[in-house]
Amino acid sequence: MPIHASNDFISELDRAIEGGSPARRCQMLRQITNLFLAGADRLNESQVAVFDEVLTRLMACIEVQTLVHLSRTLADLQSAPKESIRRLARHEEALVAAPVLRGSDSLPERDLIEIADNRSQQHLLAISGRKRLSESLTDVLLKRCDTTARRLLATNAGARFSSTGYLALVAAAKRDDDIADSLVLRPDMPVEMLRELLAGTTKAGRARLLRVAPPGANGAIEATIESIETEIGTKTPKPIDYSGPKSTVLALNKAGKLNDSSVNRFAVRGERANLIAALSLLSDAAIETIEAIVEKTDPCGLIVACRAARLNWTTTFAVIRHRCGAQAISPEDIERRREAFEALPLSVAQRTIRFGSVHDLEMEINSTGKALAMAGAK
Repeated sequence: MPIHASNDFISELDRAIEGGSPARRCQMLRQITNLFLAGADRLNESQVAVFDEVLTRLMACIEVQTLVHLSRTLADLQSAPKESIRRLARHEEALVAAPVLRGSDSLPERDLIEIADNRSQQHLLAISGRKRLSESLTDVLLKRCDTTARRLLATNAGARFSSTGYLALVAAAKRDDDIADSLVLRPDMPVEMLRELLAGTTKAGRARLLRVAPPGANGAIEATIESIETEIGTKTPKPIDYSGPKSTVLALNKAGKLNDSSVNRFAVRGERANLIAALSLLSDAAIETIEAIVEKTDPCGLIVACRAARLNWTTTFAVIRHRCGAQAISPEDIERRREAFEALPLSVAQRTIRFGSVHDLEMEINSTGKALAMAGAK
């Protein structure tokens, strides 16, 4: 469309919007779209901008089904009008947004991240099917998306995941065999995440994953499984009777003495069973949950548990420092953990400790720490 004709088109467009019928508006949209497609590879930037203005003004008064067709038409077009693409992608109706969210290379990543953070599960599913997804984008998707989108992300060869993203997928894989199978098939699956995945499933589940794995990965998976099962075999679990510790902490609680002082004392004296029973009662979490996170080398879970139990940082640090096998913590790491502890909302900590997994605990405190680091960098 010649530049000198743009004003005529826009004037006619205004008249159509003001007094034209819906059928007339749809006809104009089709005509403008066809005219653009016919010369898209020959238009310069200013000419594309004229088409963009006309299309966006028409889109404001066009029915959904016509917009769906327009979205499908423009989705794969390299020289698609940018503002038209952005408006289609942000449309609240997922049928309109999905084609460009899934296929358009004209959308900036910042727009995709914003849409992933605010729109519906159908919008998230469409984004999850894109040919290329960065770690930043998959991090946002995995915080909000449902199982269907997680499955699609796990199978998407063009998706890249951060450590936090992989932890989220591994946690989901424990409840979903399809995700677990897809992760084993990924050539970019980090070794430590593969071990985390295999360690978190049953012996039968590990055997299934070995069958699913591509031939080239069988050796590494077999070695990892052997290592895990040897480790399991060498452990001699000694079930602990918590009836005594439970009675102790209940009595303290009834007397109003189950507090930072008593928990700190349990930690410093190495009274592990009493400590676990106290954290369980104060955070309203299962004994098994607290027992599992006390065993972990990483103190993330303990930080969430202590926050959920309404303990202060001094007590929390004592619990971390005096746990069995604890390694020395640098002053910088202590400060980072303290900031993450204090920034973690009580309601989030309580919900996570009661209903989440050990991986959820780690991700919660790590995501809090990441947010603090980003805030500090600004």
